[in-house]
Amino acid sequence: MDTTVPSEKVIIIGLNTGQANYEYSMLELAELAQANHMEVIDRLDQSLDRPNAATYFGKGKVEELTQFATAEQATTIIANDELTPSQLANLTEATKIRVIDRTALILEIFAQRAQSREAKIQVQIAQLQYRLPRLHTAANQSLDQQTGGGAGFANRGSGETQIEMDRRVIQKQIAHLRNELKEIAKSEETKRAKRDRATIPTAALVGYTNAGKSTIMNQLVERFGVSSEKKVFEKDMLFATLDTSVRQLTLPDQKRFLLSDTVGFVSKLPTHLIEAFKSTLAEAASADLLIQVIDYSDPHHEEMMATTDETLRQIGIENIPMVYVFNKADKTEVSFPTMEGEDRVIVSAKQDSSIDLIVKVIRQHLFKDYQEVTLLVPFADGHVVSYLNEHTNILDTDYLPDGTKLRLEIAPEDLHRFQKYLLNKASGK
Repeated sequence: MDTTVPSEKVIIIGLNTGQANYEYSMLELAELAQANHMEVIDRLDQSLDRPNAATYFGKGKVEELTQFATAEQATTIIANDELTPSQLANLTEATKIRVIDRTALILEIFAQRAQSREAKIQVQIAQLQYRLPRLHTAANQSLDQQTGGGAGFANRGSGETQIEMDRRVIQKQIAHLRNELKEIAKSEETKRAKRDRATIPTAALVGYTNAGKSTIMNQLVERFGVSSEKKVFEKDMLFATLDTSVRQLTLPDQKRFLLSDTVGFVSKLPTHLIEAFKSTLAEAASADLLIQVIDYSDPHHEEMMATTDETLRQIGIENIPMVYVFNKADKTEVSFPTMEGEDRVIVSAKQDSSIDLIVKVIRQHLFKDYQEVTLLVPFADGHVVSYLNEHTNILDTDYLPDGTKLRLEIAPEDLHRFQKYLLNKASGK
């Protein structure tokens, strides 16, 4: 349970231009504010064909918002859309309190939650890119304060010079951070290349934030991992973890695979952040199987699935087989665990039988190329028998005068490696 006391009283505001998922996005904005330890004290909506270019809301609504903020002693206003620099400046001037938009809110959350050096750099880059087009707004506000609202040519010139200086500093910072990120990416790519050479199949958990990816990861690690100490951080909140974690799992029949837990998605995820997190999601891009985890108890789970699919497309992750895990079924009236077709399961990640079903689906997809064969290994090649006992699913063992006869399930690459011992190919698994 999160016992952090909210530090800010906020009013969330949104513009309904007729979009189908407006109400859902506003509810999500409130959850994002809460995840940032803010207290949502009120909400204000307006229906318009398009945002007001100067103030986002219309003039009358801005006055109403100002009165709301004063009466309720709000400290922050959060807009559901990304505001232009002028909208941000004008709303701040009108209401006299801090105004941020959805993008800035998400960036604040990410900055607080980033743990690894890679994640911290990615967030820093996104924050700097967000600041760049807003430099002149901050500079103008500063000049107004210095001159009492009247800025002569001399002041304007010095302000413009300062903006250019700030812009160059930020651009240099971004370039430096991107170079550092490239070095980290090279190191991660080397690790992935080593794993690829080991021919271990990989699966990646993807999906909306707080859908239960980390819970599923931890349940699988506890049962099939090398050590339960390698569990990932898990909490019932949006963006509990930003870092990609990779764990090797070994099933009872000796089938092994790598499972990664990736950062969760959210609607209207800032473009800069999507770009910055491409390297973090490289694990998903190189996976043999994507496991999309969905909060089945959320009435908006179909919109969440659409957001996940769109975000993956934006990142360039396409044409990878995907299975769908509809989690948190214990909070619904549907029966579980159940399977719908070959790629959809309804489960509760806290339940053992649900985890069994998830493993069954993963097994069917990751190990569909495994073959059931019979090998005869001479006694002189005892090291081969030891390897097969450790890395394959032995179905039957018989000791004959000329060697050890093994009936087993084997990966294609191992079958090629031990082709000379093959007696017969029984069937595909």
